[in-house]
Amino acid sequence: MTSFDIGLVSLAAMVVLVIGGLYVPIALMACSFVGVWAIKGSSLLASKMLGLAAYNTISSYYFGVVPLFVLMGFLVAESGIGRDAYDVANSAFRRLKGGLAVGTVGANAIFAAITGISIASAAIFTKIAVPEMVRHGYTPRFALGLVAGSSVLGMLIPPSLLLILYGVLTEQSIGDLFIAGVIPGLILAVLFALCAIAMARFMPGFTGEPHTADIPALGLSEILFKALPIALLILLVLGGIYGGLFTPVEAGAIGAIGALVLGLAKRTLDWASLWRVLVETGLVTASVCFLIIAAQMYSRMLAFSGVPAGFGNYVVDADLSITMILLAYLAVIIVMGMILDSSSILLILVPLMLPVLAPYDVDLIWFGIVTIIAVEIGLLTPPFGISVYVIKSVIEDPDVKLGDIFLGAAPFAAMMLIALALVFIFPQLATALI
Repeated sequence: MTSFDIGLVSLAAMVVLVIGGLYVPIALMACSFVGVWAIKGSSLLASKMLGLAAYNTISSYYFGVVPLFVLMGFLVAESGIGRDAYDVANSAFRRLKGGLAVGTVGANAIFAAITGISIASAAIFTKIAVPEMVRHGYTPRFALGLVAGSSVLGMLIPPSLLLILYGVLTEQSIGDLFIAGVIPGLILAVLFALCAIAMARFMPGFTGEPHTADIPALGLSEILFKALPIALLILLVLGGIYGGLFTPVEAGAIGAIGALVLGLAKRTLDWASLWRVLVETGLVTASVCFLIIAAQMYSRMLAFSGVPAGFGNYVVDADLSITMILLAYLAVIIVMGMILDSSSILLILVPLMLPVLAPYDVDLIWFGIVTIIAVEIGLLTPPFGISVYVIKSVIEDPDVKLGDIFLGAAPFAAMMLIALALVFIFPQLATALI
């Protein structure tokens, strides 16, 4: 077998193992090791080369951004800032038909701007928003679908763990990726809100008949008390990055300190909750760390095999336009999103695509944003839909079926397709602020 054939076999074996349920980093590492061993003919050389890849990955200064932003996100979640954002957003939109749904989207957008973890948003707003929406007349199906849909904002509005992972894979500026995600993230939030309003007005059988007259209006002092800490934390982290005051790594550290100070000031953090935050941060960081190490090993194996270069030559020989290549790529991502999680899709496809895109001088910052939007659609599509599974695990109503949540999330997956089309057609939406 040639090196190219070995690379293809390793790639196919890895996909089969992942779909079969093997932990993604283990599948990537195992196939990378066996692939390099088969190509170079030495298990010792394969182990040394892959060990070097792992060392170079974790020793990078920019890897420090992962645990710091994860820590900040969990501190924010434990501090009750998610509930504060929800209260403020509901008060602002309470007179609008479908206003409670719009408030949920707005609160998720605010929460996304200080956490960057979709799963955290899904879990928290399932507990906070769904009971309130059902109590005010919305159907459980719509309420759960709305939370599932708006939770994906956490992976597009900066800071975002997926943007960090993409930046590490492609060696692009994480700060530039954060900036590029702002306008598309806001567009997606607006599309979600407009969808919720339209459905509340024209599809009452699906959304229910909401009644919002009994939603209390917050006074100015209450709004300031709840909104000011959120605004300050967003300004501290994102304003510092965009203003050039500090790097994304330093922003993560400062944001974590700010979230800790807010939690202590609000008296919502105690020793038990702080220990829980540290444990959860360690678990998520270790998981992401494993993913990134495995991704670098996988990239080395692909480079040795010549598979990316072979694909690039095939595309050149086929004389395909860059638009056709990108449309096919996005279609593959959306299909893979039905069976794989977001990180796995990035790890599998991005290293394959980079050599293919090199001759076309594609802006990798814009490419990253359209990739993330396409990947996030998979969070809402069956049969995998990880956000839907998180919500199902959190909701306490045994009568709610997975199919109901997927059905409720379908309109918001359609809004994501519209957002993807807009950013694809108008790249300036992602690059205007850079």
